[in-house]
Amino acid sequence: MTHYKIVFSGPVGAGKTTAIASISDIPPITTETRPTDETKDVKATTTIAMDYGVLRLDGPERIHLYGTPGQDRFDFMRYILAEKAIGVVLLMTNTRPTPLADLNEFVGAFRAIIDETALAVGVTGMDLRRTFSLDDYRQVLARVGIIAPVFEIDARRRSDVALLVQALLLSIDPGIASEMSPPGAGPDTVRRAAHDYW
Repeated sequence: MTHYKIVFSGPVGAGKTTAIASISDIPPITTETRPTDETKDVKATTTIAMDYGVLRLDGPERIHLYGTPGQDRFDFMRYILAEKAIGVVLLMTNTRPTPLADLNEFVGAFRAIIDETALAVGVTGMDLRRTFSLDDYRQVLARVGIIAPVFEIDARRRSDVALLVQALLLSIDPGIASEMSPPGAGPDTVRRAAHDYW
């Protein structure tokens, strides 16, 4: 049995815990607790170590999903969890004051890993705040020489998160991507979406 590892990261409130819970084939393991800093103004609980889930592919392969804490004071966990990952999913939220700066920061933090593997970006909260478009996010990536799929997603929706993960896998190994068959995210769907968003 082959095991792969994908890391989900991004700022507080972007939907990392929710995304992993929506796509995991096991009940996710979380380290949520009540925040004591300014995070309490954003959400009632926050991740302090990691989130963990498993995605089963059609064959014996498994993808282990690790979510990092969003708070800067736990940034050391990003590097620990990213070790031996085959790719990085960055979740950004348009509801933050400076989401493009957030993207730039997280790309910088994971740049060495991204350069060796692959990246996909999901943007949440666009239904709440349309200040920045997907093209704005792509331009941030382009300025630092990265071409990666960028999707608007709802982290609560399995099909949205599956599309994001499959786009990441497609850029790593189309064979792995073809073994992933959650509802609404077959390889043809991803290729059509990639044509619009890559």
